[in-house]
Amino acid sequence: MVQRGMDENGLLRTRRPARDPEASAVPRVRPCLPRLAAALVLLTGASLFLAPRSIAQPSGPGASLPAIPVSTTKSERQDVPVWLRGLGTVQALNTVTVRARVDGTLDKFPVTEGQLVKQGTLLAVIDPRPYQAALDAAVAKKAQDDAQLANARLDLQRYSNLAKNDFASRQQVDTQVAMVNQFTAALKGDDAAIETAQLNLSFCYITAPFDGRVGLRLVDPGNLVHATDPGGIVTLTEVHPISVVFTLPQADLPAIVSAMGSRQLAVAAISSDNKAQLGQGTLLTPDNAIDTTTGQIRMKATFPNQDDRLWPGQFVEAQLLLRTEQQKVTVPSRAVQHGPAGLYVYVVKPDATVERQAIEAVDRGQVMVVSKGLDDGQTIVLDGQSRLENGMRVQATAAQPPQTAQVGG
Repeated sequence: MVQRGMDENGLLRTRRPARDPEASAVPRVRPCLPRLAAALVLLTGASLFLAPRSIAQPSGPGASLPAIPVSTTKSERQDVPVWLRGLGTVQALNTVTVRARVDGTLDKFPVTEGQLVKQGTLLAVIDPRPYQAALDAAVAKKAQDDAQLANARLDLQRYSNLAKNDFASRQQVDTQVAMVNQFTAALKGDDAAIETAQLNLSFCYITAPFDGRVGLRLVDPGNLVHATDPGGIVTLTEVHPISVVFTLPQADLPAIVSAMGSRQLAVAAISSDNKAQLGQGTLLTPDNAIDTTTGQIRMKATFPNQDDRLWPGQFVEAQLLLRTEQQKVTVPSRAVQHGPAGLYVYVVKPDATVERQAIEAVDRGQVMVVSKGLDDGQTIVLDGQSRLENGMRVQATAAQPPQTAQVGG
């Protein structure tokens, strides 16, 4: 504690108390703390620096990593069909809109909507009574003219006999000849009128022009219909067989024409969701010109369609079998990876490690045909490639490869 007082000269002086000898004997430790903290920081940094180096000591990509689970399959030789695919539309082989050819009341509609009918089946009846009456009048007119013709011929015979003995003038004979010719011509006109009346009467009974399916009725019985009506009574479509019109690139045309010269080309119709095959048919013909705006050419194929799975107006994918490649090395398409240098697969070696193998292949749908880089019977990775590198160990599970040699593959 500081003390203040006066010295012998009268001046103010400050005096400090004397230090305790025991207190001055305690060592001072505060200057050592920064050095200790610095040493701890250095030890911690050294441990962090040395830890990764000690982990990375083993060599090789998969020497210390667990085996990666993958599914595998084998490359194999098989016959591979080459399909050309194009979007198409189902069309009825023949379509007709049934219209009235005479005016009248729609009397009957003896078929049901959606019914399959044969050629000649009665589809609709227009009130025939006015046309039956017109036919009867034409027949009666012919009978009248026929009777007058018979009488004129008898008169001509009489005048001719009288003229031989000069009991009748030549003028009377000529007049009677003209009368016979007149009634003969009238009979020909009567025949034409009868034929017209019969034709109009037949138009009252509308029959199916071909086998087909009846559509939805457009006019109900009891309505007045005219020959000039823009609409019709009902539609009829021929669906057995049925057609599919589809498009392919013009570059495929030469190969198609060449193949058509030796055999019929099979065509498969696949549902728009690509899940079901709807029918099998044959190519009928390409169109006679290429569409210059798209570079596509239309193709027409026919299908028996006995199970009615194809419907007019339906969108399908048409698959044309161009040829079949014999005994080619194939792998599933999903086993092939795309890299900067091209296509490759992971081959599983006998020591359960994988090796990246570059290949040359052509896509054939579910499989790819390998022309270089792979032999048949080699084990390759089918699924799980995203985690793989050269030399990694794998735990392989065999998978069944897809079947490809079938229609619509």
